[in-house]
Amino acid sequence: MADILVVAELAEGKVKKTTHSAIAFARDAAQGSGGTFSILALGAGVAAAAAQLTGFGAAKVIVADDAGLAGYVCERYAPTVVAAAKAGGFGVVVATASAFGKDLLARVAGQLDAGYAADISQVKAEGGKLAYRRPMFAGNAYGWCSIDTATQVVTVRQSEFSPAEPSGGASPIEAFAVAPPCAGAERIEFVSFEQVKSERPELGEASVIVAGGRALKEKFKDVLDPLADLLGAAVGASRAACDAGYAPSDLQIGQTGKIVAPKLYLAIGISGAIQHLAGMKGSKVIVAINKDADAPIYQVADYGLVADLFQAVPELVTAVKAAKGA
Repeated sequence: MADILVVAELAEGKVKKTTHSAIAFARDAAQGSGGTFSILALGAGVAAAAAQLTGFGAAKVIVADDAGLAGYVCERYAPTVVAAAKAGGFGVVVATASAFGKDLLARVAGQLDAGYAADISQVKAEGGKLAYRRPMFAGNAYGWCSIDTATQVVTVRQSEFSPAEPSGGASPIEAFAVAPPCAGAERIEFVSFEQVKSERPELGEASVIVAGGRALKEKFKDVLDPLADLLGAAVGASRAACDAGYAPSDLQIGQTGKIVAPKLYLAIGISGAIQHLAGMKGSKVIVAINKDADAPIYQVADYGLVADLFQAVPELVTAVKAAKGA
């Protein structure tokens, strides 16, 4: 039996949707191992966020609220996660494999002397022991692994675990004292977080994504924005488009960018390099527009249109407007 501790990711006093995927993992793992799961909310002014987390069926919501945790710094957060894991006797510590989760839980695993399985896509229980499925070779192969240390640390791929929905009830809230920071933390200061504000949904949370490749060149926004606006979609880009300066780096999708799995993914002018496919091939429906009939993107696309994107996309915008009566 393994009890599981979910480390919640918070922003501006609210629970980020990335956390819901970690909760979904915890539910599955707890059911398979015969344990329970709890949620740790840490930061400054997290009372409202903790209240949001009480409806997911956790055994308890642990709250570490301290002004010293204002602004994420790994050296200040990790000791409290470690202390909570030890105090509660948790066998598994989990967060979503976002920038936050990847940075924090690697340090937590080191301090716990724990085995670490990163970016997992599935969990199963065999004889009460958990096994984790992980992507390898840019997602072209998968392997199963198990961890033999007393405590296991895991990050889960958001696109592979459907966000958990509230299940009713109200988990008890338990206050937890913040642990002293790591040695040398006084040399690190949180200065600011420069966030790109957009009326469009975030890539990791969007149900529709319109993504473009290097073929769009300087017309990247001119071609994609009208279609994205009509569909209420997020805009993404291939690494080639970002490297060429046609799109900002925060829009990059792929092995070295963001991993997404929307309901609809439109790949426009994207050839389908293996690194890009690793970041989006979990999408429910993939539509590709590319003038190269042999482009690798067509191997994963559900629907494909071999055409000049500069002609096809405006025609698609016109057709969508007509269908919507706009």
